[in-house]
Amino acid sequence: MKSSLLLLATLMTLPTPHADAAPTPPDVERRPHVVEAPFGAKRTDDYYWLRDDDRKDEAMVAYLQAENAYADAQMARLKPLQDRLYEEIVGRIKQDDSSVPFRDHGWWYYSRYEAGKDYPVYARRKDGPGVDAIAIQAANEAGDFAAEQVLLDVNVLAAGKDYFSVGEYEVSPDNTLLAWAEDDVGRRQYTIRFRNLATGEVYPDTIPGVSPNVVWADDNRTLFYVENDPETLLTVRVKKHVLGTPVGQDVLVYEEEDDSFYMGIGRTRDEKFITIGVESTVSSELRYAPASDPREFTVLAPRQRDVEYDADHHGGRWVIRTNADGATNFKLVTAPSDATSRRQWQDWLPHDPEVFLEEYELFDGFTAVGERSGGLERVRVLRADGSQQYVSADEPAYSMGLSVNAEPATQWLRYGYTSLTTPATTYELNVLTGERRQLKQQPVPGYDPSQYVTERVWVEARDGVRIPVSLVYRKGFTKDGTAALFQYAYGSYGISMDPGFNGPVVSLLDRGVVYAIAHIRGGQEMGRKWYEDGKLLKKQNTFNDFVDVTRALVAQGYAAPGRVAAMGGSAGGLLMGAVANQAPQDYKVMVAQVPFVDVVTTMLDPSIPLTTNEYDEWGNPEQQEYYEYMLKYSPYDNVAAQAYPAMFVGTGLWDSQVQYWEPAKWVAKLRDLDTGGAPILFRTNMDAGHGGKSGRFRRFREQAEYYAFVLDQLGVADAP
Repeated sequence: MKSSLLLLATLMTLPTPHADAAPTPPDVERRPHVVEAPFGAKRTDDYYWLRDDDRKDEAMVAYLQAENAYADAQMARLKPLQDRLYEEIVGRIKQDDSSVPFRDHGWWYYSRYEAGKDYPVYARRKDGPGVDAIAIQAANEAGDFAAEQVLLDVNVLAAGKDYFSVGEYEVSPDNTLLAWAEDDVGRRQYTIRFRNLATGEVYPDTIPGVSPNVVWADDNRTLFYVENDPETLLTVRVKKHVLGTPVGQDVLVYEEEDDSFYMGIGRTRDEKFITIGVESTVSSELRYAPASDPREFTVLAPRQRDVEYDADHHGGRWVIRTNADGATNFKLVTAPSDATSRRQWQDWLPHDPEVFLEEYELFDGFTAVGERSGGLERVRVLRADGSQQYVSADEPAYSMGLSVNAEPATQWLRYGYTSLTTPATTYELNVLTGERRQLKQQPVPGYDPSQYVTERVWVEARDGVRIPVSLVYRKGFTKDGTAALFQYAYGSYGISMDPGFNGPVVSLLDRGVVYAIAHIRGGQEMGRKWYEDGKLLKKQNTFNDFVDVTRALVAQGYAAPGRVAAMGGSAGGLLMGAVANQAPQDYKVMVAQVPFVDVVTTMLDPSIPLTTNEYDEWGNPEQQEYYEYMLKYSPYDNVAAQAYPAMFVGTGLWDSQVQYWEPAKWVAKLRDLDTGGAPILFRTNMDAGHGGKSGRFRRFREQAEYYAFVLDQLGVADAP
């Protein structure tokens, strides 16, 4: 009875528009709630009640549904534009495309799509005479699947489900068994299942509540997996399951007591060891055990604050990437196979303050290194004889990195290359002869790269630091200060937003919009210091950089002052919220997807998934210094009585990364205080998580919707 009364009270505050009246936004009721920090600071949160961990509260659901109905009404007149955008976007997708096959243990693995279907088919073909990556791609292109073995047809698994995702799959060492992890909610709580690849039988063994990370032992019967905490969703325990035995009897292998660490498992490059890796924002630790007898795990080097490392084993030694001993941009060291301490580490590839070492891959006769310099990626090949070479690039702004190199016994290195004008391309480079061959370029029907121009510019931020910006626009664009600009950024966790090809963006370019990626501090584009200068007590740099890039691009004539759109998602949604509060006059419209906007309240609550892992990214607000700093920029806490840009805010009800109630509360508060009258739309996917709806086409419906909203706000003509 009580819940029904609450629902009635809430619905009384939600407008019911007349058929001939303009739609009016929902006005959800306030229920003041005091949020207190351990040191006594108090804040009143009128919309705290919108949080429901079970997602069942009738009044809360009614509010979300009312917001969706309001968004529907506001977007109704733009439905033709939205449909055109959707058709354009999916029209650039080759619907029956497949990935580049890679060889592993005598089989060639790949994924492929079938025309009109949302989900991939994972398959493999047996190696043999005349069978290679190019031949398999040709067979797939011709629709010849007679020789393939289907591992998983995700379309079949997803049938009848609103959401479905296969997180990871692994084939047993003897090639006979398949283990995979699936999620049919979108909350990143996976279930592991097993299939006999010879018979197709799906075994009754089912392991729920796990991460999508699985590793087989050499006996082809034992599977290692990572169990999540059911409340916080943190990766807390490694267990092993023996096929045919009760899951309830699975043996605990390792449990992490420190809830600021994430956990993952793997096998080394030479397949000799199974590893358990744990890492926080500022520290790492790895354990290893023989894959042939993984009963006892040995610590490679004990964890130490501010020392990070990851390791792989090949050629009778450990190769370790680490920032130890002041190697801010990381270096490579080696250690013996039985190493247990950093004292056994020997420097190999020294630290370079101008080059950030990001990744590496070990081969029999060489090592490939992915690194960053001057804000751009490059690949370096280190040969056994001590010589080295760099893989070349032909454009001023691009993205390059190591591709799938499953087997170390080869002289061919696979890497990927893309830019804002060049679709994703996979190459093989012979490190001995220098021969390069293109294995595949992403097919983009109707797209002509010669009609688009990309460039890299540098903007000086208010503190004198130069910020790289990647730009793309249609050929013929004139820098006369009249165009519309769509600016994107992320700026957190050291995640770099590199300039890769983005098919949907072409629909913006064809309408005269300039697209920009601002490589702001908080990412790692310019090295580790770039990240350090955009987190914790320096987080304001991230927001300043974004605004300063906008102002510089407008001043340089790339856009008109009143025709700038901005977009960010997740932590990039935090960026949108902070910038909207601090510089609303610089933006006509903003898109904030799954935005992290209630920073202080969330970080004060360790029961919320991922909170404890984030203390070294944002700070722990239980400490007054961090509390006060975070409170200065937290989007929800700083909504003010001022004119805001038009807003399109999206979330997923089952999001495990940023809980739905953060944007719900933020939008409700914006509705209270915004004085400008620009539309604020809030779209909740009632069956989706952090990544939105599943399926390759459904997400483009969402994208077409907010593109239509943005173009309308920018006054962009519909006709390309």
